[in-house]
Amino acid sequence: MIKKKEFYRNLTRLALPIALQSLMLASVAAGDALMLGKVAQDEMTAVSLATQIQFVQNMFLSAATAAGAILGAQYWGKGDRRTLEDVFNIMLRVCGGISVIFFLACELVPEQLMHIFTHDAPLIAVGGSYLRIAGWSYLITGISQCYLTTMKVSEHVKPGALISSCAVLLNICLNAVFIFGLLGAPRMQAKGAALATTISRIVELVLCISVSLQSSHVRPALDRMWKLPKQLRSDFIRQCLPLMGGSLCWGVGFTSYTAIMGHMGTDAAAANSVAAVVRDLICCMCNGIGSAAGIMVGNELGAGRLEMGKAYGIKLKNISFVIGFLSTALVLAVTPLVVRMVILTDQARGYLMGMMVIMSIYMIGRCVNTVTINGVLDGGGDTLFDMYSLIVCMWLIAIPLALVGAFVLHWSPLAVYACTCLDEVGKIPWVMARFRKYKWVQDLTR
Repeated sequence: MIKKKEFYRNLTRLALPIALQSLMLASVAAGDALMLGKVAQDEMTAVSLATQIQFVQNMFLSAATAAGAILGAQYWGKGDRRTLEDVFNIMLRVCGGISVIFFLACELVPEQLMHIFTHDAPLIAVGGSYLRIAGWSYLITGISQCYLTTMKVSEHVKPGALISSCAVLLNICLNAVFIFGLLGAPRMQAKGAALATTISRIVELVLCISVSLQSSHVRPALDRMWKLPKQLRSDFIRQCLPLMGGSLCWGVGFTSYTAIMGHMGTDAAAANSVAAVVRDLICCMCNGIGSAAGIMVGNELGAGRLEMGKAYGIKLKNISFVIGFLSTALVLAVTPLVVRMVILTDQARGYLMGMMVIMSIYMIGRCVNTVTINGVLDGGGDTLFDMYSLIVCMWLIAIPLALVGAFVLHWSPLAVYACTCLDEVGKIPWVMARFRKYKWVQDLTR
């Protein structure tokens, strides 16, 4: 049924720009870690912990934009531009409200937020000063993500990826300027990383708005911002709530992992910070294929071609296993280089080596689940399963094991880290069973 050349051409056209966009975003965290790692271990660790606040914010934003992408891809496949504009409006309202809440928290109670992740006073002081500046970027991020999501589902993936890439490159350059005090700028260290992020986010939003003024792009219908179809709002909520639940389960769970490792000492926290950067960089390709899978499956289902959408989903699920094993090999290949690149204590370096080996196994589950759940299942509107699987595998198994191992049985940091990687690998059989029920093969348009 599948025309292979057309399939792979579409997959490449969508996945590569999205993967590049994901890579560029992950490069910011990598740049922060490498540059601050050259300044001091505490500076690097504090910023890594502080950025968990943005990570949680992104969980809310990703749920809202994912719901918009699911509906948007199907309505775009159907050829209904007006409804896609209304979906854009809904995303702006939801993401704007989320961004304001996180901005106020970072400005008013940054030290209290840092207490969630560490009791170390120097780390709290550095992280609090970072959040006060970076909070302004959190206010802007929600709006720009709505524009970038709409570009992805309306066949403007390349401009969106180019905008993100330009913003990230600017961020990395400004990081060097403000962290080290280059070109006559003050040497701001952690505060410099926050200022660089804020400036780059402002530029990203300006570029998004400017590009969307072109006639071929979908823009928010401001005259209908508060007059949206009741049925569409209901459909959006029906998709968004399970995604929000799943995102919160995953985001708060990952933040819990970071908090647990942060309370096991600065060496374990530093090693975990570096490992997290490597994980995010290597996951970029599976993120790109996962996003492309949702768009491709959603376009076919929204156009009423259910059998073709089903065939696409099966093909993409099989590809996810290939990407998983390739990612495992890549993690093992870069481990010696990563361990030598950052300034760590001998104990932290030993922890990092072990974490990278454990992570190599974790990558198989991460890639398979990202493409299958967040791509294929979500593309067809089967959004509840992600939340169920996270509650069981992460919250009832992985997190309790990590907590007991860290604070009751006093296991080594590597054993606790292994517990935090159980959830993705352990749920693969369950994911495959859900996939084969084909509940995700459905047209969501009206």
